[in-house]
Amino acid sequence: MIASRPRTRWAWLGAAFALCALLPALAQAPLPGTRTIATKHSFEALVARVEQAVDKHGMAVVAHASASSGAASRGIKIPGNAVIMVFRNDYAVRMLQASVPAGIEAPLRIHVTETPGGRATLTYREPSAVFAPYASPALDAVAKELDVVFRNIVRDAAGG
Repeated sequence: MIASRPRTRWAWLGAAFALCALLPALAQAPLPGTRTIATKHSFEALVARVEQAVDKHGMAVVAHASASSGAASRGIKIPGNAVIMVFRNDYAVRMLQASVPAGIEAPLRIHVTETPGGRATLTYREPSAVFAPYASPALDAVAKELDVVFRNIVRDAAGG
């Protein structure tokens, strides 16, 4: 038994080093429920299409953040990159009734990125995946409704 302890220690140390080597790859893996859709649209067109689809499906653009616009204002050119934050007050009220801590997740986000070929991609997390960690049946019900809304927004924005 004493002879096996050094091997066990080395095995644990080896496993720890292997895990450390994997951590950068794991950190870059998308979170559960993350969906990315390549489109034929330009960055500017896709941003406009997302905003139109949000409105069409009865949601609101709560905020819009663009790293590329910010960089351009400083004279720096980077590929188009924008986060469109989407929610609606009645969903917010129901979300908070179900889980106050879940409030940090609102508004939900849609990320539009320009690809090297001049096209754009759209990435979002399904609301059910965003709210799953809160383990609230009432919040899960809200999230399932929002899943449908976001699928429709993304379908309309990416389509055509």
